[in-house]
Amino acid sequence: MREERGHLAGNIQINEPYTLWGSIAGTVSVGKGGKFYMRGAIYGNLNVLRGGRVHVFGNVSGNLTLVEKTKVIHSGTLGGDALNQGGRLYIDSTAKVLGKVKTLEGETTIEPQARISGA
Repeated sequence: MREERGHLAGNIQINEPYTLWGSIAGTVSVGKGGKFYMRGAIYGNLNVLRGGRVHVFGNVSGNLTLVEKTKVIHSGTLGGDALNQGGRLYIDSTAKVLGKVKTLEGETTIEPQARISGA
């Protein structure tokens, strides 16, 4: 498992187990083989592609998008919208979503204590 601490700039593609303690200024895409544990901040969008898995403990300033055959657990703060296009999205009781949560396909579970501002 790769683990990084610090601040990264630019768009990043993740296709391996990866833990971030820091921030990324750019769009993050997690694809097949990627298991991303985010314990910092993303100043951009988070896209979860087919086969990707993500657990957000920190902040994402943009949108969260997940497609089929993906799994996302959101326990932090999302500044934009969460769009589920066929994956499994779980919004934890500690989570905050400033935009809307939209499920076009797939399964979305929102804990009652989660704060969804754009609902």
